[in-house]
Amino acid sequence: MAAWAAAALALDAPAHMVALACTVASLVAAALLIGARRRDPASGGRRRGAPRPRRGPDVRPSAPLPDGRRALEPAPPQQRVAQPRQREREAPPPSTAGRSPGAAPNAAPGTHGRPGTGEGHTVPRRQATSPPRTGAWRGRRTAGAVAVVLLCGAAAGAVAGLHGADVRRGPVPALAREYAEATAEVTVTGDPRLTRPHVRGAALAPASVVLEAEADRVTGPDGTTTTTRAPVLVTVHPRAGKERAAWLGLLPSTHLRVHGRLAPPLRDGDRIAAVVRVNGGGPPRVTGPPSAVQRLAGRLRAGLRTASDGLSPDARALLPALVVGDTSRVPPELDEAFRATDMLHLMAVSGSNLTLVLALLTGPPQLAGRAERRGLAGALGIRLRTTALLGGGLTLAFVIVCRPDPSVLRAAACGLITLLALGTGRRRSLLPALAAAVLALVLYDPWLARSYGFLLSALATGALLTLAPGWSAALRRRGVPPRLAEALAAAAAAQAVCAPVVVAMAARVSLVAIPCNLIAEVAVAPATVLGFAALAVAAVAPPAAAWIAWPAGWPAGWIAQVARTGAALPGAEADWPDGWTGALLLALVTLAVVLVGRRLLRHRLLCAACALLVLLAVVRPAPLARIITGWPPPGWRMVACDVGQGDALVLAAGPGTAVVVDTGPEPRAVDRCLRSLGVVRIPLLVLTHFHADHVAGLTGALRGRAVGAIETTGLEEPPGQAEFVRRRARSAHVPVVAAVPGERRRLGPLSWEVLWPAPPPAPAGAEGPNDASVTLLVRTAGLALLLLGDLEPPAQQALRTAHPALPEVDVLKVAHHGSAYQDPQLLRRLRPRLALISCGADNPYGHPSPRTIAALRAQGAAVLRTDTDGPIAVIRDPGLRAVLGGHGGS
Repeated sequence: MAAWAAAALALDAPAHMVALACTVASLVAAALLIGARRRDPASGGRRRGAPRPRRGPDVRPSAPLPDGRRALEPAPPQQRVAQPRQREREAPPPSTAGRSPGAAPNAAPGTHGRPGTGEGHTVPRRQATSPPRTGAWRGRRTAGAVAVVLLCGAAAGAVAGLHGADVRRGPVPALAREYAEATAEVTVTGDPRLTRPHVRGAALAPASVVLEAEADRVTGPDGTTTTTRAPVLVTVHPRAGKERAAWLGLLPSTHLRVHGRLAPPLRDGDRIAAVVRVNGGGPPRVTGPPSAVQRLAGRLRAGLRTASDGLSPDARALLPALVVGDTSRVPPELDEAFRATDMLHLMAVSGSNLTLVLALLTGPPQLAGRAERRGLAGALGIRLRTTALLGGGLTLAFVIVCRPDPSVLRAAACGLITLLALGTGRRRSLLPALAAAVLALVLYDPWLARSYGFLLSALATGALLTLAPGWSAALRRRGVPPRLAEALAAAAAAQAVCAPVVVAMAARVSLVAIPCNLIAEVAVAPATVLGFAALAVAAVAPPAAAWIAWPAGWPAGWIAQVARTGAALPGAEADWPDGWTGALLLALVTLAVVLVGRRLLRHRLLCAACALLVLLAVVRPAPLARIITGWPPPGWRMVACDVGQGDALVLAAGPGTAVVVDTGPEPRAVDRCLRSLGVVRIPLLVLTHFHADHVAGLTGALRGRAVGAIETTGLEEPPGQAEFVRRRARSAHVPVVAAVPGERRRLGPLSWEVLWPAPPPAPAGAEGPNDASVTLLVRTAGLALLLLGDLEPPAQQALRTAHPALPEVDVLKVAHHGSAYQDPQLLRRLRPRLALISCGADNPYGHPSPRTIAALRAQGAAVLRTDTDGPIAVIRDPGLRAVLGGHGGS
């Protein structure tokens, strides 16, 4: 921990401060060691010349045993000085397996019995006695421990300071600070990855290819070429198709030449010296091929992807991730489900994968060093040292194929240390092995000290070694079956120590993590073992690899289904304060739960009651949730969901049924809103236009719901986002139709009319997709609601002209998130009693405009907005009323 903390702090600290701190720590450690050496280490803490303390009672031979030997027993007090000290008998040779010559074959080790019987006489061994632990002895030991901690921290701090200084100096950081264009020759150090598209305003930012590399030579704007060694992050925006595939197909150790603009990293203290934004598109310019080892690893990974092509979509995406950490096929919604259930560690290759691989060679870990060991090594009679060497080679291959990610490095380091203990015949202690692995890795790569993945991996492993055994024993004492107790204790221990770190990153707590991990755990081993078998066979027999991958798809699909089901529960996640303050708060709450839980385990009724409360919090039955939170209010007619900077409106059409207008920019947000309202059927989903802040959340609205049809505007712009809608609709088998002006529909108590867009040609001054928004006049329970989409003033004027009899309305969904561009005459004609504005907090556009809010209030409207009021429900009780985020309002 000292090395970890020192490295994390020293990476971006000033060099003189790092040098001073390391020097002081080293001097203090030296002083402690010198002070401890002033006492004789062989005298148990006494000063030189002090009388030697008694070491324990002498022994003398006892009466002869039946086989003629004598056991050892303490001499009487009056004879202890005169009796000579007896040596402890040496252990019998291994061939006797703990039996003396003539002992019965079934006698227990350490006993001597009559031949042919199971009886024996225990031979007591003299227990070695240690010097008394005086205060001086304890002080010397404490001083030594403190000195070791200081030396480890000083070493890690010094190494981290040097690494941090290397990143901040040289030509690459200097060019990045000037945002200069340069040509760089780089060596790829990691697998390229495709960024997830994100909504930027009304547009969906294009996905880019990102790869980590090391700059070897840099040519600046003045033509000066400098040899360097600086880590960089290369980003490129290739066109979809062959160009993107060429970039994504690059392997580590490939040499490239790139030209682009350099920029400093987003955060100070990052491990990269610059971000290289490659100019233009085009395929990569390769100047040197990858190494033979990386080509083999790439061939194996590609073979596994090919072998899993025939599986179901979830299994096809998840199997390579489970086996080698290849997440290139994992769709965003499946990734979100794994995050919501805290199962993301299954897609990050870690110690469990390496344990399964090494178990094929050594057999079960607890038997690896014994004569009765199993696995290939035991079956072939391979010696322990040779087994350790083979295991080391297998571990190295594991790191190369699975890539040296933080969790892989931690698992490999622990495995190598354990194999070293196996080969040298020393006692294997896993906790010191973990500490040594963390120390070695932090000294090798100090940037791991700032890796959340490395931190989570080390914490989870430490919890499995320290907390899980005690918790498992406690559960077994209370009647829980051993296998279930071990699995439950392991999942709970890992969740207890990792949850605070997750909160610091994501500001949420998963309430379904432990049960989901327990249910998925039964499928992890078969999927991983079969996946590794397919990986090995794919290089030589691809058809056979496909046959092996086929049964592996069943457990992989099961794991994906567990994640999706757990994430779909209404109470799967709970919001929590973010940052390290929230992490500390959750750690204190976890500690309190553990302390109280120890007492609760003694009372089965209380345990059952607590389990029932947790179950209700996760499932959140609609009647119970409504009683506790008041949301959704009974009799709601429309809800404006809080989806950030975008629109998502829900119109009630019966029990569990609703018409949805737009889906916002984020699938998770609209899905959560619909679940809170209990919507499971959507007869019609209207997308007013194809801007990303209205359609990017479509996946969330479709998730787990029966959707009858999707109705859209006739103007398919932007084309990429229109194609996105059609692709998602095809995958969900939902038809897509175009809205027609004058179209009237009724569904239960709900009726609506399509007022806009106008048939072609478009009105003069129309501004693209916004002015082609589908506009609905809705009537429900005696209320009139007008939903304007994102109409701009020219289209609003044309709407007013096209419908001169447009009536006054009770509720107005203000156009374009309440922007300043509104038609005053339309607002005066509508005279709404309630104006709803859907916008995101702290959005960069200044929505809603104060001028628009003032104009609405001047017409007598009450103005509510989702960025400050949260979700807004409109009800008829008996007049018009609004409920804000579960709290009453007007």
